[in-house]
Amino acid sequence: MSTPGDDARDPDGLGTTIQGPANAAPDSPQRNRPRWEDLPVPDDTANLREGPDLNEACLGLLPLIGAWRGTGEVVYPTIEGPYHFGQQLVFSHDGRPFVGYEARAWLLDEDGKVIRPAARETGFWRPQPDGTLEVLIAHATGIIEIFYGKARTLTSWEIETDAVARTATAKEVTGSHRLYGLVEGGDLAYVDERAMMGQPLQPHLSARLHRIAG
Repeated sequence: MSTPGDDARDPDGLGTTIQGPANAAPDSPQRNRPRWEDLPVPDDTANLREGPDLNEACLGLLPLIGAWRGTGEVVYPTIEGPYHFGQQLVFSHDGRPFVGYEARAWLLDEDGKVIRPAARETGFWRPQPDGTLEVLIAHATGIIEIFYGKARTLTSWEIETDAVARTATAKEVTGSHRLYGLVEGGDLAYVDERAMMGQPLQPHLSARLHRIAG
């Protein structure tokens, strides 16, 4: 499986073309995702300083917990691109042995101004006792993906689809391979390769995000 940027300067294979902010937001330790304080059970927290303790099974995902925001690029043979987008990822937990995941993006013009809302995803990362990661992701476009993977290092994770299901109105997607990792400056970067619309697996998305909460 190919991974962009896999060389001595980029040992996690996350590429160096996306240059986002290099530092966390100054007030990120005091910020969290919006929460329902009157919920009768523990609400999700994206800040390890607040809420329930992180479940021991999720300790390998501890570096991801937080809210992340930055910019990325989308390319594919079936689109005119490349296009640039802004994105926010939130990794949170409620004390149980899984991590909640939410992503939302917005398209940007050449000057970095917001054009309109774009892709949305939601799901769960489920660490297993043998070190395997089970990841379930549902897309607003009618696609549901089941990934399996594992940690590559203490701060990088690789997942690949085992199954893809889609509604009758969704575009054809047959596979995905993703690599996430913390890079220089503590930012979170990822690359996503996709097989879709009759095309073989190849680079589709890449982004670099800085911590805004947690």
